[in-house]
Amino acid sequence: MTRMVRGNFQIGSNTGVCAATGSALGPGDRFVAVLLEHDETEELVRVDYSADAWDSGARPPRPDLVFATWRAVVAAPDAKRRVLVDDAALVDLFEQLADTTEPRRLAFRYVLALILIRKRLLVCEATRGSTMLVRPKGPRDEGTPAATEVIDPGLDDATILDVTEQLTAVMAGSGETGTPGPESPGNAAP
Repeated sequence: MTRMVRGNFQIGSNTGVCAATGSALGPGDRFVAVLLEHDETEELVRVDYSADAWDSGARPPRPDLVFATWRAVVAAPDAKRRVLVDDAALVDLFEQLADTTEPRRLAFRYVLALILIRKRLLVCEATRGSTMLVRPKGPRDEGTPAATEVIDPGLDDATILDVTEQLTAVMAGSGETGTPGPESPGNAAP
């Protein structure tokens, strides 16, 4: 099983440098954070791209290793700490992983669903065996999306707690403000 499933899950903070141009990312600069799976160690490595470079087509050399992406803005050093990944970006990350079948991504999506349920952004309607049925919070009407299946990858309680704590720490961030973007792991290639 992968390191994520065993509980070793770390995500770095803003690198401060555009991976495409090598230019520094300063306060107020928009950028795209990209989580990449290291192809040998399976650890997640974070790289950042200036929004201009990303919008011009700059991408990691191995798009098949892209795990997740989000847009953010570099905050001023003296700015009040803000959430790295806001609620809308979390829901976007959850939706990006809807069609995944890879065990590491299933585990990430499962823990993310638990966090979204705890934040009351998703509602768990039912559980069937190793599957949860979740839907966005709000009244159910014709415009409400149908329930989505989330597979429980069989993580033990200690691993769920460890991954949740680490994701919560990442969401607290390092002075960045996250905003959802249209990127997804499947659409990361130019």
